[in-house]
Amino acid sequence: MNPKIKRHERVDVADVLRGFAVLAIILLHSIEHFNFYSFPDTTYQSAWLNFLDKVIWDGLFFMFGGKAYAIFALLFGFSFFIQHDNQRMRGNDFRLRFCWRLVLLFLIGQLNAAFFTGEILVMYSLIGFILVLTCKLSTRTIVIIASIFLIQPYAIYQLIRSVADPAFQPVTINTGAFWAATFEMQSNGNFIDTVSVNLWEGQLASLAWAWDHGRIFQTAALFMFGMLIGREEWFLRKNLHKWGIVLAVALISFFPLYGLNNMVGNFIDDARILSQLKLIVSSLSNVAFMLILLCGVMFGYYSTKTISRLLSKLIPYGRMSMTNYVTQGIVGATLFYNWGLHLQLGITASELVGIGIFIVQYAFCRVWVNHHSHGPLEYLWKKATWIEFPWAK
Repeated sequence: MNPKIKRHERVDVADVLRGFAVLAIILLHSIEHFNFYSFPDTTYQSAWLNFLDKVIWDGLFFMFGGKAYAIFALLFGFSFFIQHDNQRMRGNDFRLRFCWRLVLLFLIGQLNAAFFTGEILVMYSLIGFILVLTCKLSTRTIVIIASIFLIQPYAIYQLIRSVADPAFQPVTINTGAFWAATFEMQSNGNFIDTVSVNLWEGQLASLAWAWDHGRIFQTAALFMFGMLIGREEWFLRKNLHKWGIVLAVALISFFPLYGLNNMVGNFIDDARILSQLKLIVSSLSNVAFMLILLCGVMFGYYSTKTISRLLSKLIPYGRMSMTNYVTQGIVGATLFYNWGLHLQLGITASELVGIGIFIVQYAFCRVWVNHHSHGPLEYLWKKATWIEFPWAK
């Protein structure tokens, strides 16, 4: 690389956030048995352990459910901006190359999906084209488009139709048969049969669930906002004060949204209206709380040396976020599915397994980054991205 060519330096706080998000994802996936909702009978379990199970389940989903992946989505858009702008400064157009990069991500997602039905890389590879379509637009235009996506336009349309027309039924995708097929294989299938079902029924179920729960529009919006975070340099220390405004807005927004989501069922009996309203409100509530978490990490990293040193320990883990995300699904399926060890563990024990997976992965990351600039999957993705084609230089 020519040292005279300008390029963006790596932003360590982004790696901290990646590490934080992937850690949170592992903790959630572990108590879900990696989308295999099979748990032992707890009838004869002690009262204190039942209480602990409930605290762990409710606490983790309150803290990270719908928020960890939202941070991940923001960072995906941020990474696109860094790559795109580095190439712009060299006089290159990165858009076609990024399209190829998304094709590669789709293939990596298929590897992950073969083991874990709840993976999101395939969805990212499909939604990621929104970045190619919008990256040349003005900041104001992108904010408008992303904001419209964030408030769930399709759910708003179905809500209005439900209010106006008593005969209207909101359109949802029936995923019951898909989930039933994956559960059957997870419970009783061998490795080959489980992979086969995961790659078809599992993928359809996962993508359909994302559509029905507003994750498609939300993810597209967060991709674009992440791109703007990069464009406006919001992850740099000099712009830390802007996160104070974000934190204030997020705090003011979260509590009424969270309360409304829990109370609205007491006032609306029409299931059609209620389902769409709760989808909109819960989506916005999750984004608001995600921003509270993100601001907490930002202020901790930049404001206090002690907390900064502690959070900095997540940097190696965040730099290998794709490797860690994919391998946790492979390890989790091996531990909990029928073709593997088929562990039948309660929630608390499952969470200890998740912590164990993180510890092993973290130790590997600390050793790996001392000798390599990229994680194994990150390196392969980067090398394949820059395969020379006649149409992309």
